Amino acid sequence: MTFSVVVATKDRAALLDGALASLRAQAGAPEFEIVVVDNGSSDATPAVARRHGAAYAFVGEPNRGKARNAGIARATGDAIVFIDDDVVTPPHFLAAHAKAHADAPFPLAVSGPIVNVPVATERPAPTGANFSRAFFVTCNVSVPTASLRAVGGFDEAFDLYGWEDTELGLRLREHGVRRAFTWGAYLWHIKPPTAESLEDALDKAIEKARMAARFVRKTPTTRVKLATGAYRFNLVRARLFAPPFAQPLFAGLATSSRLPSALAQLARHALLDSVYTAELERRLRRGD
Repeated sequence: MTFSVVVATKDRAALLDGALASLRAQAGAPEFEIVVVDNGSSDATPAVARRHGAAYAFVGEPNRGKARNAGIARATGDAIVFIDDDVVTPPHFLAAHAKAHADAPFPLAVSGPIVNVPVATERPAPTGANFSRAFFVTCNVSVPTASLRAVGGFDEAFDLYGWEDTELGLRLREHGVRRAFTWGAYLWHIKPPTAESLEDALDKAIEKARMAARFVRKTPTTRVKLATGAYRFNLVRARLFAPPFAQPLFAGLATSSRLPSALAQLARHALLDSVYTAELERRLRRGD
C-alpha cells in the first residue's frame, strides 16, 4: 500500500519546513509522496516544498476544502494521509498508519493522538487525554484514496471556518468507511501559548455558525443537529442564559483587567456561545 501525505498551507513556511522535515525522517514507512497545496501564500512556501521534494499545487483562495481536493486530485498513493502544516511527526508515524490499514477487511479512516505542544522541540508521549472519538479530523487522519474520490472529496461550499471535516466524515461513514484509532500514529501539534484574540475568536464563531447552518440544511439529521447545536433545547437555552442583548456585557467582562481570570474566561465563553447560537438560529430562519 502506497501513501500520499497531503498538507494544505498558507504563509507558514517555517512551520511547514519542520513538518516536511519530520516526514522525510520516517523510518520503516511504506512508499509515500508528499503533496503540498498552497492556499495562496506570499512567503517562501513554494521553495520549502521544492526543497523537500514535495509535489506542489497552488489554490489561490482561502478555501481549505478546495485545497485538500486539489491534493486528492494530485495524489498517486493508495491511501491519503492528511496532516496540518504546524505539526511534527515521529519517525514511526506513517508506519503506524500503514499497519492499521494493512489488516483491515474494510476501508478505514485511521486517526491517532494529536498532542498539543507549545514548541516543536517539546515532544511528550501521548496519554489517555489525547484519545479522540472523532471520525475524521484532517490534522491527523488517513483514508483510502478510492473512498475519498468515491464520495466526491470535500464539499467546497464549506468555504468558511468549520465543519468541512465533519461533513466529509459523515459521507465516508455512509459509504462504508469505518473508524480506527491507533496510538502509534500520533503527532505533535504546535500550539504556542499565546491566547487567541477575542476579535479572532468572534470571527470564527460567526463563520462556524454559518457553516453549521449550511451543514444542517444539507443533512438535516438528528446527529448533525446535535453536533452543531442546531436543536431546540440548545437554542432555547442560549436565548435564556446567553441572549444577544447581553453580548456587550459579556464582552466587557471578558476584557476586564479587574475581573479574576477564571470569571473573565467564563464571560468569554458565554459571549462566544451567544454569538454562535444567535448567528446559527438567524441563518436557519433565513434558510441561507
